[in-house]
Amino acid sequence: MKHTGSCLCGAVTFEIEGDFDRFFLCHCSRCRKDTGSAHAANLFSSTANLQWLSGEEKVKTFQLPGSRHSKSFCMECGSALPKSLMGGKLLVVPAGCLNTDVDMKPVAHIFMDSKANWDDHLEEVPKFDQLPNQS
Repeated sequence: MKHTGSCLCGAVTFEIEGDFDRFFLCHCSRCRKDTGSAHAANLFSSTANLQWLSGEEKVKTFQLPGSRHSKSFCMECGSALPKSLMGGKLLVVPAGCLNTDVDMKPVAHIFMDSKANWDDHLEEVPKFDQLPNQS
């Protein structure tokens, strides 16, 4: 399988060749801070290869001191980007940075014990195709 992706501003582009092993929605407080949302949506692969097509010099990785938590992002627009962990043995890809469809669904919500207090029954919240009329 081959996937392409980019940051929001387009300065960083990449290609991933290979399959994803797992797809988790992580609700830990660190991932919520990283994304500014209810959870991070990350794909994991122990076999896929990442190739930066442009802007590799604009990729920065922040390592949270005293933890294993890190985040790679574009220094121009702040978009989350793939990162290699464990000496390159594990590729972690934020699902939202891919430009291609992912052929798997998330396999689990993880760290639910630290989910946001407002992250409950979200399937019941009204849905709109675009920004709703505010009048």
